[in-house]
Amino acid sequence: MRVTLEAWAETDLPLLERANTPAMTRYLGGPETAQQLVERNQRYLRLRAAGEAEMFRVEVDGEPAGGIGFWQVDHEGTPAYETGWNTLPEFQGRGVAREALRMLIERVVARGDRDLLVAYPGVDNPASNALCRGAGFTHVGSGTEPWRGGELTYNVWVLRVRHPTLRRVR
Repeated sequence: MRVTLEAWAETDLPLLERANTPAMTRYLGGPETAQQLVERNQRYLRLRAAGEAEMFRVEVDGEPAGGIGFWQVDHEGTPAYETGWNTLPEFQGRGVAREALRMLIERVVARGDRDLLVAYPGVDNPASNALCRGAGFTHVGSGTEPWRGGELTYNVWVLRVRHPTLRRVR
């Protein structure tokens, strides 16, 4: 199985649509509207063009399997990148997200312009929390905020990307 990251493109809207099911969005408050997906797709492209984010289509042996990316945020007063991902059901449980996150971390480290990579998976999302733990993130707390008409309670995971041991990865 070969996992690759391909730059997000205008033509990747159908991948967002495939991931917009009740099962795939259950930890995010449910599906988005068709218009919200169009806006998300445009935002991915706009932020990439501005150098503020990198969004990727995850492929397995050339077939779209999900998405992953990172974008600029402020984490408790420190400039950071936030990451998020999704993996289509037929690719789950095969190490696809783990490999995609590993490759994404390498890209963040190579950029070298932020000290932290953060992730905020829902507290009730065991797979994403396990992925953070397995990738070396440190759990530093949790929080709750309004999200998609409800409340999202999330864990806060932090990875120091300019840690001396990570510098050797370059």
